[in-house]
Amino acid sequence: VQLQASGGGLVQAGGSLRLSCVVSGRPSATLSMAWFRQAPGREREFVAAISRYLDNIDFVDSVKGRFTISRDNAKDVVYLQMNSLKPADTAVYYCAADGRFEIGRDGYDYWGQGTLVTVSS
Repeated sequence: VQLQASGGGLVQAGGSLRLSCVVSGRPSATLSMAWFRQAPGREREFVAAISRYLDNIDFVDSVKGRFTISRDNAKDVVYLQMNSLKPADTAVYYCAADGRFEIGRDGYDYWGQGTLVTVSS
């Protein structure tokens, strides 16, 4: 499984970005998907996850109400829509995947290369 994340960039506080993660090597419908992020000098943290058939979604508290995770299994793509961005959201964002049926906040087997999101104040 290969994961290719894109969509990062520089945005002002209050702005929006949409990250995409393209899945190859295996149908994305067989994978639970997640986004993580790692800010400079900090450990990687869970951001959001979505189950295979969109019936279960989870977010870290700090992004609830601002971020949305979605997926298009026909296109093998997972999205992270980020609104009302804050400087604290600045990080490298990684998509991750796993063959489990249930989503989780850790233990993912497959990882993308990361895309940098910088939010200026």
